[in-house]
Amino acid sequence: MSGTSLDGIDAVIARVEGSGTDLQVETLGFVSEPYDDDLRAALAACVETATSHVRLVSQLHFRLGDRFADAVVHALDAAGLTTADLDLVGSHGQTVQHVPSPEEVAGVPTRSTLQIGSSAVLATRLDTPVIADFRSGDLALGGQAAPLVPYLDGALFTDPDEARVLLNLGGIANLTVLPPGRPPATAFDTGPANMVIDALALRLTGRPYDADGALAARGTPDEFLLADVLTAPFFLQPPPKSTGREDFGMPFVDWLVARGPSDPADLMATATAFTARSVAEAVGRFVEPKPARVIASGGGVHNPTLMRMLAEALAPTPLETTAAYGLDPDAKEAVLFAVLAHEWANGVRTGLPAVTGARAPAFQGSLTLP
Repeated sequence: MSGTSLDGIDAVIARVEGSGTDLQVETLGFVSEPYDDDLRAALAACVETATSHVRLVSQLHFRLGDRFADAVVHALDAAGLTTADLDLVGSHGQTVQHVPSPEEVAGVPTRSTLQIGSSAVLATRLDTPVIADFRSGDLALGGQAAPLVPYLDGALFTDPDEARVLLNLGGIANLTVLPPGRPPATAFDTGPANMVIDALALRLTGRPYDADGALAARGTPDEFLLADVLTAPFFLQPPPKSTGREDFGMPFVDWLVARGPSDPADLMATATAFTARSVAEAVGRFVEPKPARVIASGGGVHNPTLMRMLAEALAPTPLETTAAYGLDPDAKEAVLFAVLAHEWANGVRTGLPAVTGARAPAFQGSLTLP
């Protein structure tokens, strides 16, 4: 898995058995490997329409295939295994464009999504079948193709007696609503999680993230700016909905810097509070029944300032992480694609129309043989 924050690759080795709510997942090895500065800069250029070009997309498609294969080998090493032990690889790839609402192309309204990271390179390097391209099937059926994690949430975290919200704090924040004893009723993106925070950190400090939320902790959020930005149409739009750099990429960061406080700590505090408030408002506005708890995962759980602001915004609903339930919050999204690949091999349609708005459950993923 490589997410919208462009910080690196998560790779997990998992043993998966069963299907649906009978799934059992055992994590055997996990690595999280940061991109080097040159590769991160190339990806940052690739995902912005103002700086991307087709040669760069093509080259990175194959470069990332190699880099993903390296990460799998390192995860196997962590588990004491080799490529001979692999049955199947699930690879999400790196999203470089996601256009869930129609835009005109050659005179025709068109929707699209594109994840790069060559599955042929992965399959060849690892001598193992690869399942990739998990989003196109749902988009072809009229869905948003996002979020994908609700399938895993419903399988592993549904409780017979209480409503829960599973919250992923990656580059984008998304949540899954789990009513008591039933599969996901809905799931959707709430807005940015780490994407805006990380972009600001790079601009203000030269570092790719605000380590331990330290800069934000020294600042005071601009309440007037927060009130303004949270009235944007995306936040008021009911689910299903998804978002990404098309809404919260560099143009948004430029706007925030121009409108926000001049003090770097106050600006970072505003961006961090923006994530926390947008999540809490989404829970309050769109989640029924009200959850007994919110269970978080993703890189954002390592930002104490973000987690404090989020806990305050969600109160009195308690905030936990998936670690309390035996799943590493960093590994969860990588586990998702192991599970989706496993279910592809089971012949299971993992698309969730109630989540994405598709007209039927999608068969998610495409096979590449070595």
